[in-house]
Amino acid sequence: MPDIAIHSKRTITDNGILDATVLINNGKIIDIIPGKLNEDVIDMGDLVLMAGIIDPHVHINEPGRTEWEGFETATKSAMAGGVTCLVDMPLNSTPVTTSVKAFEEKLHATQGKLHANCGFWGGIIPGNELEIEGLIEKGILGFKAFLTHSGIDDFPNSLESDLDTAMPILTKYNLPLLVHCELSDEGHKSLNNNPRSYQNYLSSRPKKWEDDAIAMMIRLCEKHQTRVHIVHLSSSTSIKQITEAKQKGLPITVETGQHYLYFNAEDIPDGSTAHKCAPPIREKENNDLLWIALKNGIIDFVATDHSPATADLKELVTGNFMKAWGGIASIQLALPVLWTAARKRDCSLIDIAKWLCANPAKLAGLEKTKGKIAIGYDADLVVWNPEESFIVDHNKLYHRNKVCPYVSEQLFGKVEQTWLAGEKVFDSHELLFMKKGNLLLFNS
Repeated sequence: MPDIAIHSKRTITDNGILDATVLINNGKIIDIIPGKLNEDVIDMGDLVLMAGIIDPHVHINEPGRTEWEGFETATKSAMAGGVTCLVDMPLNSTPVTTSVKAFEEKLHATQGKLHANCGFWGGIIPGNELEIEGLIEKGILGFKAFLTHSGIDDFPNSLESDLDTAMPILTKYNLPLLVHCELSDEGHKSLNNNPRSYQNYLSSRPKKWEDDAIAMMIRLCEKHQTRVHIVHLSSSTSIKQITEAKQKGLPITVETGQHYLYFNAEDIPDGSTAHKCAPPIREKENNDLLWIALKNGIIDFVATDHSPATADLKELVTGNFMKAWGGIASIQLALPVLWTAARKRDCSLIDIAKWLCANPAKLAGLEKTKGKIAIGYDADLVVWNPEESFIVDHNKLYHRNKVCPYVSEQLFGKVEQTWLAGEKVFDSHELLFMKKGNLLLFNS
């Protein structure tokens, strides 16, 4: 017998959008019954019932930089946004997650603070190849490397030779290598000397940096047959080479971020450093091509790259793009931001479930238990209203620092409820049950 039965006329499953009742027992989905089972079910009516969102690109920054963000605030924000699983990046914590000892410190820092499920990426930096297998044994889900300066001196960028050493180890365990793809050209000149100019910042990180880096990673992917994942793609001129790599059968996947699909460079005011990220948000013509690649499956999914910083680091007073920390805080808004932009482009609710749930689960190795409403899967769920709009209020954001470029934007897709392992943990702006999140560890 089920512990819980939840009915929705818009239940998103592998068989389409169904009028169905989802039966849950011991935190698992045990059946999906057509229609409304009986009067005792929890009836969501026309609200959408979807698998919980998985965000595999989140900078939580704890330990060491908890004043930027932390497990407590990041996972609260996740639950309020219907994100039931997230994967933490190996920076900008101190220490960075590039050794077994550092990972043990990070695991200790999570104790009593997880309100959503949380996994972890390790870091590849020059000289840490002897730590890789130990990190895998401890439960790391995959690894992240930068090809340009990461912004943190203790997480230096990898050279091709470093990746040649590390990638065969990842191939052995079939774990992904996530790559920040920019190969910087120190001789490149900015457009002008105005540090408040967004166009100046945009010109300082040209598409060629991404294109050259992605070309290198495609070459290394083919050489080592390592699962390579391109994070936060912003350059449309790389779509052709990515398409060709996929057509060759190379194990390469790609994400873009909500901000590259929602904002356009032409609309970003000078001095608005809340919009700063790397690679930068590019022009509408470029971003329209990202949308086409996403709809065609060349871009596999969308992830927030949630990366908050304190207001002083964002240079809000000076508006100096060249000094401001590059990162956009948005995990709580992952669903409504994407849906608001997608609904204008005739995208479907099924597309949203694919881009935010099913495909991110595959990257993190969670596709057998999470990311779908299907029998045997974990009952991690989000209930949301695609027709209802709201104005983003910084006072209702749970992440630690409220600097966010979406504040005051009108978004569609209000999250009504979040369920974790069959337990309702968020309901209409209220967190109900805390500290229900679990660690997501490789082979656990």
